[in-house]
Amino acid sequence: MAQRKLTKRLGELLIDHGVITEAQLDTVLQRQRQEGGRLGAVLVQMGMLTELELLGFVAEQLVIPLLDLNKTEIKPQAVKLLSEVYARRYRALVIDADDTQATVVLADPADLDTQDAISNLLAPREVHLAVAPHSQMLALYDQLYRRTDDIANLAGQLSEEHAPSRSVIETAGLEDSDATVARLLNSLFEDALQVGASDIHIEPDHKVIRLRMRVDGLLQETELKEVAIAPALVSRLKLMAGLDISERRLPQDGRFELTIRNNPVDVRMATMPVQYGEAVVLRLLDQSGGTRTLAQAGMPAELLAAFRRKLASPNGIILVTGPTGSGKTTTLYGALSELNTPDRKIITAEDPVEYRLPRVNQVQVNSKVGLTFARILRTSLRQDPDVLLIGEMRDQETAEIAMRGALTGHLVLSTLHTNDAPSSAVRLMDMGVPGYLVASTLKAVLAQRLVRKICEYCKVPHQPDEGERQFLMHLNPQAEHGRFYRGEGCASCNHTGYKGRIGVFEWLEVNQAMADALRRQQIEAFEAEVARQPGFATLAQAALEQALQGTIAVSEVLRLSEWVE
Repeated sequence: MAQRKLTKRLGELLIDHGVITEAQLDTVLQRQRQEGGRLGAVLVQMGMLTELELLGFVAEQLVIPLLDLNKTEIKPQAVKLLSEVYARRYRALVIDADDTQATVVLADPADLDTQDAISNLLAPREVHLAVAPHSQMLALYDQLYRRTDDIANLAGQLSEEHAPSRSVIETAGLEDSDATVARLLNSLFEDALQVGASDIHIEPDHKVIRLRMRVDGLLQETELKEVAIAPALVSRLKLMAGLDISERRLPQDGRFELTIRNNPVDVRMATMPVQYGEAVVLRLLDQSGGTRTLAQAGMPAELLAAFRRKLASPNGIILVTGPTGSGKTTTLYGALSELNTPDRKIITAEDPVEYRLPRVNQVQVNSKVGLTFARILRTSLRQDPDVLLIGEMRDQETAEIAMRGALTGHLVLSTLHTNDAPSSAVRLMDMGVPGYLVASTLKAVLAQRLVRKICEYCKVPHQPDEGERQFLMHLNPQAEHGRFYRGEGCASCNHTGYKGRIGVFEWLEVNQAMADALRRQQIEAFEAEVARQPGFATLAQAALEQALQGTIAVSEVLRLSEWVE
């Protein structure tokens, strides 16, 4: 061990240097005896000093560096020298190493037992210590200890087990005893949850299987060379979802539930026959956190107040629009959570039902038996509802029934696939819905997108080029004097510069002048009234506002503007 060890106990050193008093140490030790835990953690918990103050003191005494891991280069090959089990047990992380030495970050380098254990595990390398906040280490474990190696090893093992014939491969995974397939899929789901993926794509190609995970809206790809195991994976997934394993020529969809690391996860599965087998997409819905509230959606305070005001209306239609994956369903479930009180009857028609809500009558669309959106709606209107939620207005019949329901005293919430809020009314009329029905029932439209947030740990100032600056000034003249930022990339964001997503919203309330234009089916007059509405901001303008606040990068504003245009 290259660094010296503490010659006194931590508590004694803190007293010697005037950080705490003897009376305070006695109080901390009594608390430690009652509740357990490390002395440093108890000191921080009791507010006698912060985690950084404690670590700074320990680093000074041991003459080791105090690191900010989010700004420190971490070598993936070095990380693997210490297994995840030992890393979490000893609260350690190897950030650099060669054949003769290794740099190890510890959350508690004053613990002599931990020092000895790490030295033994990394022998014969000479260990150099550093210290960093445990909270940073916890955040990095899931990113650094990916399951990609486990997945590749299990794929190779499965390929060897069933190498003799393709016919065996096609039936692999059909018995519960086939543990390799189960372990491979379990590792795949664990890896997806660790990185916060919303979808898993399994795509067989000519010579590889492509495993792609959608993280923060963008796909990350891994390749497996064992292409022959694809039928085994698909068959096991089909069994889990209750699908027909013998049908490979037609698309199928289903769902199943599983528990990963004590978190209940709802998985929606869709298969599609492709050139080299069947492609599978798995959408992951983590049920452990429940449905998100409107307050968690990231809406500006004024917009949230306006949305809630419209939700309090006894009748009318409120639409949430945007492309697939823009968070429409999350917003609608947040609205239902606020409306879900004992004095309201709520019925939903969904395809599929994504989250289960207590007290809400949720109906799953099943076109095979004739249970369509329109049929559910007609039946729902005879069930004395106060609020109706329609998963999507897909056709004229569904839209007209929903609007007649709104006319007869029901509040109707639904989604529509349009680029922005004003085009929603136009889309309804393009479906064949009479203008007078749209004008009489449509109360408000919320268009939304999800954009990537700048990583807070590697945020740096950004100077837009001349073309970007001119475009931003076109959206808002105040952009000329605004300060913009971008992410350089660091360990915390997996060197992408982005971490997490936030909603961008466009809110349109239909006033009398707009309704009159719709009633006359005068689209240009309707759009002119929208443009004259005070305070109306387009999606691109709303995104620019987020960029001016330093939340998102200019590149995200430009990307969203391309979607809208």
